[in-house]
Amino acid sequence: MLGIETSCDETGVGLVRGTTLLADAVASSVTEHERFGGVVPEIASRAHLEAMTATIERACHEGGVSLNDVDAIAVTSGPGLIGALLVGVAAGKALGWALDKPVYGVNHLAAHVAVDRLEHGALPQPAIAMLVSGGHSSILRVNDLTHDVEPLGATIDDAAGEAFDKVARLLGLPFPGGPHLDVLARAGAANAIAFPRGLTGAHDMRDHRYDFSFSGLKTSVARWVEAKQRDGETVPIADVAASFQEAVVDVLVTKALLACQEQGIEHLLVAGGVAANSRLRAMVTERASAQGVQVRIPRPGLCTDNGAMVAALGAALVDSGIAPTAPDFGADSALPVTVVVR
Repeated sequence: MLGIETSCDETGVGLVRGTTLLADAVASSVTEHERFGGVVPEIASRAHLEAMTATIERACHEGGVSLNDVDAIAVTSGPGLIGALLVGVAAGKALGWALDKPVYGVNHLAAHVAVDRLEHGALPQPAIAMLVSGGHSSILRVNDLTHDVEPLGATIDDAAGEAFDKVARLLGLPFPGGPHLDVLARAGAANAIAFPRGLTGAHDMRDHRYDFSFSGLKTSVARWVEAKQRDGETVPIADVAASFQEAVVDVLVTKALLACQEQGIEHLLVAGGVAANSRLRAMVTERASAQGVQVRIPRPGLCTDNGAMVAALGAALVDSGIAPTAPDFGADSALPVTVVVR
């Protein structure tokens, strides 16, 4: 299975045989977006066009296969940046037609969950999945990843990754800010500043039990920093980073484990770019163990956007006997997580 991922600023091409990863080639355009402090859709789309052929060739070389060896192709159909998605969809369709191979248009979010197959084998079913990335923060009940995914909660404003990037920029860290903030936080005190935990009050837990909100936390950090600067005091950026990170991770882990408890499920899958965060990985492992929940998290390199995760989902669809996508499928920037395959 060959997988193509172009939902944002990484051009990813992966090759998978069953649950075995053969190649994971990624070309990132992040350096082209740094001076803007965020991803510019037009730049990302053009970068995908420039990188696509070379990345496919690199994946085939790494995997020791030719395109003629490919049995099927999976490509991210959504959600994501529409222009970027269109590049990948066009490439996937072109390969399918040229090679006379079936093509699957798949869901980027479901693919983040599916990539764990490459690390730990077949997914436990049912399972709770906590999906945390730059654009999405969700808790899902995964009864069967290929056709039965039930959303339990989601972010109502900023996603966790988005909040990380915005606070990192506030602290003067490079883009993308999440990894830099993670490193900085290791030198700070997580209990130095009592930042709020969004949607955890009694009223919120009744109406938004598994939902997330990080916009208020982001604003609280900004006001705290501004107050220090206004008073002429030095901002302890490591403490700010650590306390902010602790607030985000605390809410994520608390709600994910609550879902496991209340749904009667003993398996938690953690996926998405923010799953590479060292504090999140440590806290969820520790708390889950105390609660008797088994946690599965892919290695950090498979948490961020890549083609391997798309190939992993495509392989799961083939294993389940799901039919290929109709040839006229397109890109959908707002594809719901419940739509695993187009």
